[in-house]
Amino acid sequence: MIAPTRSNRLRHHFSHLEVRFLFVTIAVICATFAVVLLLDFFREGATAAFDRSLILAFRSPSDASDAIGPHWVEEMGRDFTALGGFPVLSLLTLAIVGFLVFRRQRAAAAIVLGSTLVALALSSGLKSAIDRTRPDLVPHGQHVYTASFPSGHSMHAAATYFTLGSLLALFQQRRRLKVFVLSMAAFTTVLVGVSRVYLGVHWPTDVLGGWAFGTFCALVTLLLARWLLTIPEVAEEVEKEEGAVNES
Repeated sequence: MIAPTRSNRLRHHFSHLEVRFLFVTIAVICATFAVVLLLDFFREGATAAFDRSLILAFRSPSDASDAIGPHWVEEMGRDFTALGGFPVLSLLTLAIVGFLVFRRQRAAAAIVLGSTLVALALSSGLKSAIDRTRPDLVPHGQHVYTASFPSGHSMHAAATYFTLGSLLALFQQRRRLKVFVLSMAAFTTVLVGVSRVYLGVHWPTDVLGGWAFGTFCALVTLLLARWLLTIPEVAEEVEKEEGAVNES
């Protein structure tokens, strides 16, 4: 039997919707981020102006301390931002890891846990290295304790929800279900990022950077999970588990 070439392996990966989805998502985010950063080459201070204008777009024109919408909208913003917080994502990660362990997919569980820890370490390292100050244009709608870039909530939300969504989509046969799961993962990630700007605790470019790094972590996790399924012993164990679930 002829061994598959590298190009054939790449085509095989790209034939799956969840892999293409994450690649396209990263490409769009990085392209947007690059365009925003390149604005400074054409007009000095354009990137900073972009950040300021988007934050102020969420504020009352007559009073920058007042977020647009009634008070319950601001409460919703805090609720949405909590979806990218450490406590919520830690519980969700533990639930996913526990689920995979009970299904005897310990290698996949280790990959998911490792991806989460890498995202956390990468976020902390970048914040410490870049040390960007938080926005000071408007009062913060939430207490903050770390540097601004990248947005930790946005990065961890992208890493966790895209990982969860892509792994769920990986085991779905129907394309419609794959699209639904990935769309919900993307929608939740977007809500978390937008809420950070709405609350005035992050610049928009912080959120774009967080989305890019987080989606990259999710993509690496997905590719590692797909690689695991090509190992005969792992694939056989998964098939046995699926058969037991179907019989029950």
